[in-house]
Amino acid sequence: MSPPSASVFVRCSCGHLHWGRYGAAGLLLVDPARGVLLQRRAWWVHHGRTWALPGGAIEAGETAVKAAAREAFEEASVPAEAFRAVSASVVDHGNWSYTTVLALADGAEARVANTESAEVRWVDPDDVPGYPLHRDFAAAWPGLRDRVGQELVLVVDGANVVGSRPDGWWRDRHGAAERLRDQLAELARHGVADPDHATVTWWPRIILVVEGKAKHVTPTPGVEVVAADTDGDSKIVEVVAQQKARVLVATADRELKRRVEALGASILGPGTLRTRLDAL
Repeated sequence: MSPPSASVFVRCSCGHLHWGRYGAAGLLLVDPARGVLLQRRAWWVHHGRTWALPGGAIEAGETAVKAAAREAFEEASVPAEAFRAVSASVVDHGNWSYTTVLALADGAEARVANTESAEVRWVDPDDVPGYPLHRDFAAAWPGLRDRVGQELVLVVDGANVVGSRPDGWWRDRHGAAERLRDQLAELARHGVADPDHATVTWWPRIILVVEGKAKHVTPTPGVEVVAADTDGDSKIVEVVAQQKARVLVATADRELKRRVEALGASILGPGTLRTRLDAL
């Protein structure tokens, strides 16, 4: 027996009809030079002639991120390799949910790709409220606007985090740092919950700062590795100062915390980070 179609209307607990048996997802694609990508829906579709994001029903077994990427390609001809997903937020109605995947464009070009789209256009974020928006997108936009162009960078004090657990790391500092790197790569794939917004998940850029016998650890997909020749704390401060994004620093070093907080970074304790890594 074939699985039930995802492309159906759901009578939601909010009283409205929503599209997608398994929920729906859309891609909020951001380009610093051009703005955000909006799609004007064709006249014949639900909420036709309104502006919203490329998106649609999530298929059975599909993640929201994959659904948003698929819909962006089907409706606006934006390939998945042209952007990087940085966060997702969920509006959950209980029996139906919508996930907005926020992504940064890497030279992405867009065009009308199927009959569901009447037009696609790059729009300055400040001009979005002036468009005739889809009802649900209009309601979500103020919260989304605050995150347009944002990304999360997690800078990890490798020596401090490795040393936070007495598991024999001192016998093989290089190997312990590699194990931490590999766990961080899993974290980069799974994402981290926003500590201030329970409905928001981030896929951070992760920078692991290593020193001493661990300084020859190599990077891996999802984790950049920066080696400190001498003073690891100063290298971490240097890395933090170079970032233009929201920065989270994983360390328990009191003086280092003071220095990076002065640069606007937030702190993630090694114990909290370890708990999240162990849960993956």
